[in-house]
Amino acid sequence: MRDYELTFIIRILPSDEEVNQAIDQVISFIELGDNGVVKSVDRKLFGRRRLAYEIKGQREGHYVFIKASIQPEHLVELETELKLFDSVLRYLLVREEGEVKATA
Repeated sequence: MRDYELTFIIRILPSDEEVNQAIDQVISFIELGDNGVVKSVDRKLFGRRRLAYEIKGQREGHYVFIKASIQPEHLVELETELKLFDSVLRYLLVREEGEVKATA
């Protein structure tokens, strides 16, 4: 397993409970089948912010930062899940050493 940092933006949802459910869903994508372990989740580091430009009709989003250890062969599947998950507007997955691994 390698250490990664995942930063993603969740669309504005009607309640904080729904935002937390979306974050929990992303965590479950990471931990799917013992392919990853989430070390920390920072839900409030950036919080709700205005976006520099409109993404999928949204002008604001919730920024979330996750540190995790993930099997490299699980990255393709994780990327697919993040791209298909409607609540995630954008994401950036970076190896902790600084090498960019995947963006969308």
